[in-house]
Amino acid sequence: MPSDLPEVAGVSHRWVEARGLRFHVAEAGAGNEEVILCLHGWPQHWYEWRHLMPALADRYLVVALDQRGFGWSEATRRGYEKENLVDDVLAVLDALGIEKVKLVGHDWGAWVGFLLCLREPQRFERYLALNILPPWVETRKMLPHLWRFWYQWLILSPSIGYRLHRSGKFVPKVLVGASTRREPWDDATLHAFADNLAEPDRARACVQMYRVFNLREIGPIMRGRYAGQRLQVPTRLLFGVDDAALRPELVDTSSRYAEDMHLERVEGCGHFIADERPELIAERAREFFA
Repeated sequence: MPSDLPEVAGVSHRWVEARGLRFHVAEAGAGNEEVILCLHGWPQHWYEWRHLMPALADRYLVVALDQRGFGWSEATRRGYEKENLVDDVLAVLDALGIEKVKLVGHDWGAWVGFLLCLREPQRFERYLALNILPPWVETRKMLPHLWRFWYQWLILSPSIGYRLHRSGKFVPKVLVGASTRREPWDDATLHAFADNLAEPDRARACVQMYRVFNLREIGPIMRGRYAGQRLQVPTRLLFGVDDAALRPELVDTSSRYAEDMHLERVEGCGHFIADERPELIAERAREFFA
């Protein structure tokens, strides 16, 4: 067991071989047949779910996956196209022998979650998404908000983005600065994320997540890559309304895109909703997944 792996009571760890890569998964509630899969966002890893996992472990097997390049999963030079990350998740589920799950995702993990539900709806019973825009946002609505994503151009720069993550100071500023409630961010928690992503291979992975998206993926998405697909998986989207980059008013839950999707705006909460309002996330998960 790596010495720098954060400890959470009741959470165990293992590594899974899938697609020729080594992925880390954290698990709580072993022995339960119903499974909840949790997918983290940037700049975090499985530890984002440190509150949710114990809260749901009495009823479910809760599995938190470190996505490629993050946490304690293998960090590759390439492969950060989001559809490729979808392939990663499906391969890990296959390696674990898990056919169907309830899904929770935040940020990039929630974006991958939408793509998973669009591609393989039969494998996802219900989906709880946190602070993310669905992949069918209309260009005309998005254009006035593009300035909000200036930070992504810092991150995607191979030189600047790499140095920012390697410094160990950038990630704490992001976590605290994008939150309305600051009390979740004690020094130990900040170090749990910042120190991991300061490792050279993981710093490069962070750059690639944004670089690939902005230079290769956003164009087709804005031209309607996913607009013709319809979300069949029942979905609930919780959105901290103080999120400075992602705005809940851009979320379209209409039936032309989704069969059963509802948005809940969470006042007094920023982007990192799983850290700021863990009790609310656990409550909504219990209600929705029951």
